[in-house]
Amino acid sequence: MSVAHTWGTSAAERALPCPCDGFVERIDLACWRGVTVCADAATLFRWLCQLRAAPYSYDWIDNLGRRSPRTLTPGLDRLELGQRAMTIFELVAFERDRQLTLRTRRFAPGLSPVVAVSYLVHPLGAREARLLAKLAVQVRPGPLGALAKAVLPWADLVMMRRQLLNLKALAEGRGA
Repeated sequence: MSVAHTWGTSAAERALPCPCDGFVERIDLACWRGVTVCADAATLFRWLCQLRAAPYSYDWIDNLGRRSPRTLTPGLDRLELGQRAMTIFELVAFERDRQLTLRTRRFAPGLSPVVAVSYLVHPLGAREARLLAKLAVQVRPGPLGALAKAVLPWADLVMMRRQLLNLKALAEGRGA
């Protein structure tokens, strides 16, 4: 597997069961991402809830130039299934302080891949945790599916790496 598929993760972490796997019919492509965060699990999870408001990656690309909030927004941690996140996703599963799972909403069903992503919080101690993300993708058959398999891991690596590093900095109280 290339770095585009496994950035920041170990083989043991990639072997963990992941809720996103159950939200696609088949997994044609899987990408793992991970960072260590110097914050407790509850704080880190609270920042994951902020994904309901903004993507926290490159705002000029995927947030129409609007800056993702740099302070916690009251109420975003009141999660309910079906809530929108990062514009194109909906919340399909969560376990407070442990995991948040999103799936692409049903737009352009014949063209776009079905993407489910789980953000997992694994405490390492009272003030440290691993933030893991797994992307499970079901691509459409044909040339667009082949293109998605080739391009998506690299494009996602660029965007999700920035997202996880921003969330890490914010959870650690360093801003981003």
